Amino acid sequence: MEKIASFTIDHNRLLRGVYVSRQDTTPSGDVITTFDVRLTEPNREAPLTPESLHTIEHLAATFLRNSPEWKDRIVYWGPMGCCTGNYLIMQGNLKPADIVPLLRQTFSFIADFEGEIPGASPKDCGNYSFNDLPAAKKDARRFLNEVLADIKPENMNYPE
Repeated sequence: MEKIASFTIDHNRLLRGVYVSRQDTTPSGDVITTFDVRLTEPNREAPLTPESLHTIEHLAATFLRNSPEWKDRIVYWGPMGCCTGNYLIMQGNLKPADIVPLLRQTFSFIADFEGEIPGASPKDCGNYSFNDLPAAKKDARRFLNEVLADIKPENMNYPE
């Protein structure tokens, strides 16, 4: 069986950042871009806790799907199983630089969030108590300040 493309990236050299994981064209001709939003350095930094990642999922998905400018292009936001980041799937032929301002807004929203986590109720979520807002805010602030605030080309291009 052939290795999928995301397993061919050298995770030992991958930095935190925003990468195009893949682009697909639908039968109707629409381009769908999958972004790898990497919050920690794989195999070199501790992964996010699943509770923090779950909270980031709820907050980011809510923010993105309510963005006046981008909501119609958001297909999916969800966590990576390895707990080192998230996937953002969007309609359009997009590059990381195109969405950095949107991600700055998203991670600012998470870092500054106060109140009840959207969708964190037994009726709305299959594991509603599996959240950690303080950790999510801390993880979001770190990514925002250390990566997104002054993102570099090496944080938007997979290592060769």
